[in-house]
Amino acid sequence: MGATKTEHFTDRQNQIATIAKALGHPARIAIIEYLMKVNECICGDIVNELPLAQPTVSQHLKELKNAGIIKGSIEGNTICYCIDEKTIAILNTYFSKIIQTVTKAKCC
Repeated sequence: MGATKTEHFTDRQNQIATIAKALGHPARIAIIEYLMKVNECICGDIVNELPLAQPTVSQHLKELKNAGIIKGSIEGNTICYCIDEKTIAILNTYFSKIIQTVTKAKCC
């Protein structure tokens, strides 16, 4: 497989791409929606909310955490997860700029 050539793009472009890639699976969207619904840090209940095995859920949580979409803290032998508001703010700014541009555009 060829090189991804991410070095040819800005840090911001690479960051948005990493976040978007992490959002590219319905199980991860379901995890995010669950965290928004409960609106607090969750320790271990996520597996019960999805029709997936625990190792699969753990892998999805790892991808979301690596992208910075969620954050986790260790409490005893459990990891508690919540949404990382900094990354959501980055997405909000990015998509707000797109919306502003498209709204003002006089294109097709």
